[in-house]
Amino acid sequence: MTLAMTLALTAAAPDLGTLETPLLVIALPSAPTLSGELQPADQAANGALARALARRDFRGGRDEVLFLAGGERGIQRLLLVGTGNASDRAGGLRRAAALAARQAGRLGVGQLAFFAGSLAANEVEAAGVGLVAGAWDFREMKSAAPADEQRAPLESAVVLAADAGARDAGIRGAQAIGAGHSLARRLGMLPGNVCTPDYLADTARDIAKRLGMSVTTLDRAAMQREKMGSFLAVAQGTTQDPKLIMLEYRRGPKDGKPVVLVGKGLCFDSGGISIKPAQGMEWMKFDMCGAAGVLGAMEAIGRLELPVNVVGLIGSTTNMPSGEAMKPGDVVQASNGKFIEIINTDAEGRLVLADVLSFAKRLSPEAVIDAATLTGACVIALGHTATGVMGTDDRLVQDVLDAGKRAGEPGWPLPLWDDYKDLIKSDVADIKNSGGRPAGTITAALFLKEFAEGYPWVHLDIAGTAYTESDLGTVPRGPTGVPVGTFVEFVRGRAR
Repeated sequence: MTLAMTLALTAAAPDLGTLETPLLVIALPSAPTLSGELQPADQAANGALARALARRDFRGGRDEVLFLAGGERGIQRLLLVGTGNASDRAGGLRRAAALAARQAGRLGVGQLAFFAGSLAANEVEAAGVGLVAGAWDFREMKSAAPADEQRAPLESAVVLAADAGARDAGIRGAQAIGAGHSLARRLGMLPGNVCTPDYLADTARDIAKRLGMSVTTLDRAAMQREKMGSFLAVAQGTTQDPKLIMLEYRRGPKDGKPVVLVGKGLCFDSGGISIKPAQGMEWMKFDMCGAAGVLGAMEAIGRLELPVNVVGLIGSTTNMPSGEAMKPGDVVQASNGKFIEIINTDAEGRLVLADVLSFAKRLSPEAVIDAATLTGACVIALGHTATGVMGTDDRLVQDVLDAGKRAGEPGWPLPLWDDYKDLIKSDVADIKNSGGRPAGTITAALFLKEFAEGYPWVHLDIAGTAYTESDLGTVPRGPTGVPVGTFVEFVRGRAR
């Protein structure tokens, strides 16, 4: 199993006068000035830093960058990165650090130092998480470039901060969360013929072995015994064995109720009989990003050694057309006894989650949060900026929104009013799995609500935020790591 993170991330006291680095990154806000602590960096650049600021060649706008040459030794290069007028300084530093790490990868410098003045622990952590995100690069399935075209990947980075306590706490958090993000992104990037339900189960076992957790898996036969007809309806079109994966982390009170994190793990979604258009179907390998987010979060939580009880649940299969596949008009029965009419076989994630959410009830959870690339309607509603957030408990919804904000993974609440339930009423069953195009994100969540009974529950629709089909500057095309940060921040909030 390939480990999740390759960037060696450390922290040190800032002494720019004696610093030896091929690249010094300086994060600056809008309208920056040359402070006394930046004088050594200016000297390394033969006064170019002071001139750039005085001439306003660099104004500190968000995502603004300026490269300056340094000396043969000491500080060899400088990269100025703007954070703009961000009210959230930690978020601005996270973004600036990600941009800087990507620039360092293009330069081939191999290592860098990151300086942003005085930093609190959460700001050290944010900078470190950004550096890991920017340094991440999926190369394991690419042949090596010709020797004269190769550039050294970014392998190490040091965050410069004066406060020793902030350095230690911040860098430890960054290493853990960075590892979780990197694991989730790697799983997302792997093709569907490699990242199968078995592979996700093996990944859970690897996490459990390394970080002192326990893991249980249910295969097709076990799910049949549990009468998970909704989940199995999706899996009946594939020869691959479906998996319900339970990863348990028990570091809280012995009798403490766990937080349960649930992830949709469709390792490939063709749409089934209601098949998707061929163009762009390859992106449907990312339909397991909810599951990847759960595994990444459990990786981070285990490394942080948080004093809480957390259980990760993953429902994983593939949605394929075949002679045995479910078809529109079929009626299946979920493990909680409810009958479901299949209107659209491409609305399969909610069928898998129905039985997983019902399974969660037996854990007597304090709270359940699920994440799923569930609806294209969420992308239409919120684009690729915010995650759709819905739930049965207003306070829990707000806690999740706050966690996402701290993690740099913003969410936006949508209503779960009963007025929308008529859209998923069935003529032949208790409920149907699709209400059509109107309010598609809400009706999908209302469907899940029918199975999230007996506990406070929040649903995250990450269809627009878990991966990107265009380069965002801070991350390339592909998986973003969402919702690892939201999950970790929520659990940390419960641990405080």
